[in-house]
Amino acid sequence: MPLTLGAIADDFTGALDLANNLAQAGLRVAQLSGVPDQATLSEEIDAVVIALKTRTVPADQAVVETRATLRWLRDRGVTKYYVKYCSTFDSTPTGNIGPVIDVAMAELDVPVTIAAPAFPAAGRTVYQGYLFVNGVPLDESSMRNHPLTPMTDANVVRLLTPQTRHHVALISHDDISDGASSVRTRLDDLHSRGGGIAVVDTLHDADLAVLAKSVADHVLVTGGSGLAAHLPTAWGLASVRPSDPALLPTPRGTRAIVAGSVSNATNEQVRRYTGPKFQLNPHRLLHGENLTEEVLDWAKPLLADGATPLVYSTASPESVADAQRQQGGTVVGALVESALAAISRRLVEAGVRQLIVAGGETSGACVQALELHTLHIGPQIDPGVPWAYGDSFSGGMHIALKSGNFGRPDFFTTAFKVIDGTR
Repeated sequence: MPLTLGAIADDFTGALDLANNLAQAGLRVAQLSGVPDQATLSEEIDAVVIALKTRTVPADQAVVETRATLRWLRDRGVTKYYVKYCSTFDSTPTGNIGPVIDVAMAELDVPVTIAAPAFPAAGRTVYQGYLFVNGVPLDESSMRNHPLTPMTDANVVRLLTPQTRHHVALISHDDISDGASSVRTRLDDLHSRGGGIAVVDTLHDADLAVLAKSVADHVLVTGGSGLAAHLPTAWGLASVRPSDPALLPTPRGTRAIVAGSVSNATNEQVRRYTGPKFQLNPHRLLHGENLTEEVLDWAKPLLADGATPLVYSTASPESVADAQRQQGGTVVGALVESALAAISRRLVEAGVRQLIVAGGETSGACVQALELHTLHIGPQIDPGVPWAYGDSFSGGMHIALKSGNFGRPDFFTTAFKVIDGTR
């Protein structure tokens, strides 16, 4: 079967989340990092997910990288396209979700598409256009204080409208409840009025199945990773090649964790972790201190004793805000990402071959530093977070890239039990 789906994700954890859902649904998936150049895809691949790092870059740059990736996919015969963004719709009034959707619609000559960020299995739902995180409106969740993309409105229609040149409509839960034909009628109506983007209410996993059936013949779909789990069934492909994503090489080497997210979920995961911990102080980084050697001197004896060290920059919103007041959120974020990327590379040089990375931006920086170009999807740890395996600059390794908002409180402990087969 030829390559069916080409997907573009705006960060590395989101790409892995999407690839995981597609693999669990029965597709054979390859994940590539960055705008592809001359990468060769196996003929056995059904879907390819391209992990870009475009969530918080300037909108013009996100558009350029997305356009180049779309053209690379089109040259390889892709017939279905998926633009993936975070289920908490991380963005600003100027982008980058809207501009990326706009360039995809223009490149593919698509007059109508949907925006479906919901992922009920991970606690993200949409009702009357309002996005909820574990039952809490988005603007009342921890995302309100996100240092790079503070979400101060829960209404996805209002959030998307200033970002796009297209009309933004809403398909309500009543339409979803009436079935796929009702949703298709609403999309046809939008087309007849000149086209646009339809934000879709989604309360339950079954709603995503209805939505997938509604857009099965669409060339372009946009949303979070939740919808992708249902599209292979809607396309009649889910049982073509049932995959066993647990079949990865046997884990080897030592273990470590790096966490750059400031989300409440990651804060709690760090707090619950009972192993050795080293906290990066953003103020020390702002003063030009290179903490990499200090961290490695601390970590190496622990690795030799079989411990799993955790290096984290996670802090309270107040602490982050204080550092931002000194230099600005973008500068602080870049410093933390750069430091953790350098640390992750040195940890791998020291023999770490099983690594957890928490935080979307941090994951992107670490994947680039480790020169992980292609990842194979393995067993799921929690919804949206699988183990993966790839060849780094120092050889093969297992890696789990966790979005800051994902995972249960004991994630850092249970993740290694999954790869050991003891959970």
